[in-house]
Amino acid sequence: MSTLKDRLRTDLTASMKARDEVRSSTLRMVLTAVTNAEVAGKVAKELTDEEIVSVLSSEAKKRREAAVAFEEGDRPESAAKERAEAAVIAEYLPAQLTPEEIAGVVEAAVTQLGVAGEGPKAMGKVMGVVQPQVKGRADGAAVAAEVRRQLGA
Repeated sequence: MSTLKDRLRTDLTASMKARDEVRSSTLRMVLTAVTNAEVAGKVAKELTDEEIVSVLSSEAKKRREAAVAFEEGDRPESAAKERAEAAVIAEYLPAQLTPEEIAGVVEAAVTQLGVAGEGPKAMGKVMGVVQPQVKGRADGAAVAAEVRRQLGA
């Protein structure tokens, strides 16, 4: 069994004993998402820690997007709940890259591929090199924006 899944279960038990409602409900939701990912497809399988981080990243992104939607819909208490859940999930994700670190990774990829100044047509090549390096540590939209900026698109 993956160590991250064990940690999530252990932390869920601890948060239930501490009567921490937000943490308990968030961890339950995350474990459910992991289980759903495990049984998705034709054959059930146990996820690796890397695959669990991918599930956690998508759940965190959902929370961020929901918080923005609730803010725009003038529902601040719901937005605060989503942000609290996102904060709990963030504790289990690798440290996020800063914009400067993302720019450095993209710059190295552009240099490595020799596609500087080629514009939008080189975007797929650069993203193909950058994505595996930043997976789970940076938002895809932020990476894509940086690639566009550096390619002059």
